Amino acid sequence: ERKLNNEGGRCPDQCLCPVYSVPMKIYTKTGDAGSTGLFGGGRVPKDDIRVQAYGDVDELNAVIGMARSIETLPRIDEVLVPIQRDLFAVGAQLADPSDRLAARVTKAFVTDADIVRLEGLIDVFDAELAPLRKFILAGGSGPGSALHVCRTVCRRAERRVVELTPPVDPLIGRYVNRLSDLLFVMSRVVNHRAGLPETEW
Repeated sequence: ERKLNNEGGRCPDQCLCPVYSVPMKIYTKTGDAGSTGLFGGGRVPKDDIRVQAYGDVDELNAVIGMARSIETLPRIDEVLVPIQRDLFAVGAQLADPSDRLAARVTKAFVTDADIVRLEGLIDVFDAELAPLRKFILAGGSGPGSALHVCRTVCRRAERRVVELTPPVDPLIGRYVNRLSDLLFVMSRVVNHRAGLPETEW
């Protein structure tokens, strides 16, 4: 059984957060009936909106990893790796409606500083680009196209997050919103650096 810091909190499905201090068995059989456990106790159906939200964040983390694997690009990979770590924190918070993590795992949180970091990156990358005056079609290089996919998955995760009741920490919504903007700008930068023109709508 998966446990959080040896205190008995089960790891939710799809949320392999880096906060566990004991070995985890890959299969637990506890979800065979279609439910999953949340941090702090309690079980919900696997199609619960909260599970969908942190599942979308997990998917976003995976597609960012896929984008990184296509080609290692200077100043791109080093930006995406910390974002993947941030997304583990976002997933942990979404899987913790009772705020049990608050006093124990400080790395399982995004902060104002993380959002400021994203905004600074947007400004730096955007300075490389011509002003955007029309909608553009997703595409271009392999990494550029993959980052467009990351952007759309990020937007879906954001839509799930705003559906949650009770509402989550507003920092999560702001982080995910800024991240989708950053991924869009990064997709443009990657294509620009590759010398590929944008296709306008």
